[in-house]
Amino acid sequence: MDISAALPTNALLIMPKDNEISRFGLPLFTASLNGMTNTASEIRPFRVEIPQADLDYLNDRLRHARWTDSLPGVGWERGVPVADLKELAAYWADEFDWRATERQLNALPQFTTIVEDQKLHFVHVKSENADATALLLLHGWPGTVLDFLELIEELKSDFHLVVPSLPGFGFSGPVTEAGWTDGKVAAALAELMARLGYERYGVHGGDVGAFLGPLIGRVDADHVVGVHANALVTFPAGDPADMAALTESEQARLKAMKQFQDDGSAYMQIVGTRPQTIAHALADSPVGQLAWIAEKYQEWAEQPIERDRLLATVSVYWFTGTARSVANSYYERFHDASMWMPKAPSPTPLGVAVFTTADFAIRRFAEKAHNVVHWSEFYRGGHFPALEVPDLLSADIREFFATL
Repeated sequence: MDISAALPTNALLIMPKDNEISRFGLPLFTASLNGMTNTASEIRPFRVEIPQADLDYLNDRLRHARWTDSLPGVGWERGVPVADLKELAAYWADEFDWRATERQLNALPQFTTIVEDQKLHFVHVKSENADATALLLLHGWPGTVLDFLELIEELKSDFHLVVPSLPGFGFSGPVTEAGWTDGKVAAALAELMARLGYERYGVHGGDVGAFLGPLIGRVDADHVVGVHANALVTFPAGDPADMAALTESEQARLKAMKQFQDDGSAYMQIVGTRPQTIAHALADSPVGQLAWIAEKYQEWAEQPIERDRLLATVSVYWFTGTARSVANSYYERFHDASMWMPKAPSPTPLGVAVFTTADFAIRRFAEKAHNVVHWSEFYRGGHFPALEVPDLLSADIREFFATL
């Protein structure tokens, strides 16, 4: 594979200059594939190569797990049933092929660079159409760049695709210092697009990516042509007229959001308040990490997620040791006062796709904070549309950006 084809041609041989500053105030360095530069912010090719000893250790831990018991007649309403978890763990140890996942990832052009002293891993697939718009694809949790394998195939003819592992997640982790708020992450991702030479680009994100996408649209408004999001979180602004005008479906979404807060958000309260404590359990126990993630795919997906894809995602978090880092990202969000302060509506155009399960977005609420110019509602697909209905999601992304 010609790795240089995934980099802007003007970024291959330019040497860093001490007096050059990026549009985000960081020293400007560009990539070199021929060893001419040796800087922290150089863009370097990357391959996933997990040592066999790590796989052997994982399988040994899975085969010698210490299991809890369960109450008779209890299903998923109290968490992951032990019988289901045992079946998943046995498949993970004896049948799941991690090397096949490695081959999938390594078939894509992958790179790393350093932003704000933090490693940032990303996939960069350039369209054969040289004039295509660049598109930054942002995963959420539980998620990785693997979420977008099908979407890359759907969109690569129309967009230059940049797909990062979020700072602290998977191959970009763990973060090594406090303070990686959503605002700092947004600035780092915007810096990545600048470093790749993209003066004009769009963003799509879901879950955590739906927080980050609009933030990037604010911090880099001169270069972001539009932001597309699914699983956008919207909140009532306190206007009685807004509440009185809610449609029946919007009232149902607001009720579902209240149900989630009351009976489905315990994980978020734990990681948002005591991330280090839960990190000890998740970092030490692969069965614990499996249960922690499998529960969310069970609850939030409308359509079953393929077992191998689920285990590939859990494996990424296990092998990269990023349980603590991911948990801390929620702590930063919970304790960042600027994140929750009222803001003027963003000038960047926003397109929103609403899917059926665990998606609570309400347009009249979204318009208080965003420049909403596109709104689609689907009756197929859940919280993970890139995995469940990539055809619907890719079509909506194309439709939105075609208008810009």
